[in-house]
Amino acid sequence: QVQLVESGGGLAQAGGSLRLSCAASRTILSINGMGWYRQTPGKQRDLVASITSGGRTNYADSVKGRFTISRDSAKNTVYLQMSSLKPEDTAVYYCNAYTNSLTRRYDYWGQGTQVTVSS
Repeated sequence: QVQLVESGGGLAQAGGSLRLSCAASRTILSINGMGWYRQTPGKQRDLVASITSGGRTNYADSVKGRFTISRDSAKNTVYLQMSSLKPEDTAVYYCNAYTNSLTRRYDYWGQGTQVTVSS
């Protein structure tokens, strides 16, 4: 089991920056990967950025060059630095962690944090 607690959402102006934090209840080095997803009303939850236990990162095309995912293993925390924000970045952002067994993947989710970008 992994509990995730997000923080750092809020209101920003277009072109501004925000940093999201996700604190895990256990060492993130024991977790196969972590990431950030976002969701707007009536739409599916989409991957924004992810980082594996080996440090490999992946980004949605829409955020490449603007968002950066990073981690602090000593604090068991993953961050999403969001810069050059656009109104279309407005969404509820969810932290995700996953672990793999031989047969399946287990996903864990935070409670979500609202990010609103005004034009």
